[in-house]
Amino acid sequence: MDYFAMVAHERSFTRAAEQLHITQQTLSAHIAALEKELGSQLLLRRTPLELTYPGQVFLEYALDFQQKYRQLGRDFADLAGEEKGCVRIGIGTVRGRSILPPVIQAYQRQRPKVDIRIFEGCGDNFGDELVKGELDLAIGYFPQPLPGVELLDLYQEEVVLLISRQLLEDLYGPERQRVTEEVRSRQSLDPLKDCPFVVNSEEDVVGSLRQALFAQLDVEPSVRVMSKNLGMLLDLCLRGVGACFCPENMALATLTQEQLDSVERFRFSHGARFPIRIGCRRQARRWSLLSDFVDLTQQMLGEEEYQP
Repeated sequence: MDYFAMVAHERSFTRAAEQLHITQQTLSAHIAALEKELGSQLLLRRTPLELTYPGQVFLEYALDFQQKYRQLGRDFADLAGEEKGCVRIGIGTVRGRSILPPVIQAYQRQRPKVDIRIFEGCGDNFGDELVKGELDLAIGYFPQPLPGVELLDLYQEEVVLLISRQLLEDLYGPERQRVTEEVRSRQSLDPLKDCPFVVNSEEDVVGSLRQALFAQLDVEPSVRVMSKNLGMLLDLCLRGVGACFCPENMALATLTQEQLDSVERFRFSHGARFPIRIGCRRQARRWSLLSDFVDLTQQMLGEEEYQP
């Protein structure tokens, strides 16, 4: 089942064999024997490999058995009082940098024999990995419930607009102060019609908020750069390439005080906050090593609005 799950994940005998540290011939023979035993073809051997319908059914069972076997080992490790293991965490790259280091440091003082594996991404798209059991927990924005996943509130993130003071000076000159005060008082982007922007994907929550604010404008805003890499967008913002929407705590955690002093921060009261939650698979008995990590994270970050 482990062999088949890896082949299904990689869609390649060669890559799956490398991951499993066996020869391609050995792996292919095992899958062929499995198909003979089940009396069904599980794979269409083309490039890339494709699952047949029986293959999809078998994969569901294989992943379920893998998860139960992993949980079995953890439950009996807890019963035996063992403190070794590996916790797999999914989190966005910038958010991980801003919130995880102090949590991991504190956790490893409590559980020094536990390994941490962090799987990073440019957004919060870890739902599938949680559902499939490929992650033990994920931290991010979960707008919808996930089957078999427990979602625990952590803190509220607030999105702010950052603009280089030098860019404002270049655009508006002596009118800079009036423009900034007007944006703050009106809670609108209308005074910034001539300002360029560097933006992230429209698919995530920050992009949705930005689009709602852009919709208030009579003209199409000038988007100079679009990227999923928020760290790059912040750097471009500091260089005066364009204004950037960003969760405030990420900016506070990743920028130096000198960099923060070089930008104007604008808040928007309506719909500018969204909840960050911990997602973990719902189990009858939560693994103690995982439970300790969740409890510690909530203790350190679980406030109305986390500030690094």
